Amino acid sequence: MNYETRTVRPLGLGQEFDVLAEDTIIGPAIERGAWEDHETELFLSHIRPGCTVVDMGANVGWFSVQAIHAGAKVHAFEPVPGIADVAEKNIERANAVGPGEGVLHRFAAGDKPGSAFIALAAKNRGDNRVTDGELPADMQDAETVEIQIARVDDFVDSKVRVMKIDTQGSEWLALQGARETLARSPELALLLEFWPYALRGAEPEQLLEFLEHEGFQMGKATAAPYPMESARILKQALERDPVKGGLDLYGTRKLPFHVLGAAARLRSIWRSRREA
Repeated sequence: MNYETRTVRPLGLGQEFDVLAEDTIIGPAIERGAWEDHETELFLSHIRPGCTVVDMGANVGWFSVQAIHAGAKVHAFEPVPGIADVAEKNIERANAVGPGEGVLHRFAAGDKPGSAFIALAAKNRGDNRVTDGELPADMQDAETVEIQIARVDDFVDSKVRVMKIDTQGSEWLALQGARETLARSPELALLLEFWPYALRGAEPEQLLEFLEHEGFQMGKATAAPYPMESARILKQALERDPVKGGLDLYGTRKLPFHVLGAAARLRSIWRSRREA
């Protein structure tokens, strides 16, 4: 599977970067200079030279490349063949300038090894979803391709400092396949998509309870995040249009939650009181 690409040079990145030419979301944002600014800032705030980062659902490798430039050792997981080719090229470019180093694993992160079919979005090339036999209701005309699934625990044998999981509904299964990694990583920052509509393998409440049990302080990944109780996160997620997406979450355990400065901290206090 081949995708047409376009080479861009985002301001401040320090390297050329390939995006998918027909993508309507991620590619244009990167071409303008950045993708998911708040998430990227939170992600980078916790990276230290020499630490290990796991990027599940790497797509074209934006977060992985950022981490390599910050000096991390990166394990990136991207299962879609043509998109994985692009991610690997971008990661290789980052490896050439360092100081970190990344490796691409051509698997979807899951709870056990195997294979599955993934539905490919026609426009938003980041919205590719592993299926459970039937296509999602909003992707009935989607093309599918067979992919391989693997556990993170089978590839990562060190403690991890930052973990990003954006797998379009497979987040629960990805976490179950990373339990050993979680256990050896007491100080951990997490970015995770929480999308009840697409979630596979568990109920939304179960995922939030798992994160709470694991000791994470969770909130929304915004310019001014604040810690939220699970019930509050679930309420806000369910109030959104279910098909258009859920919430991007940010969490930490035994690491500072507030890392974006005093102004963001003050704004987070105001937001916590204002939002339902």
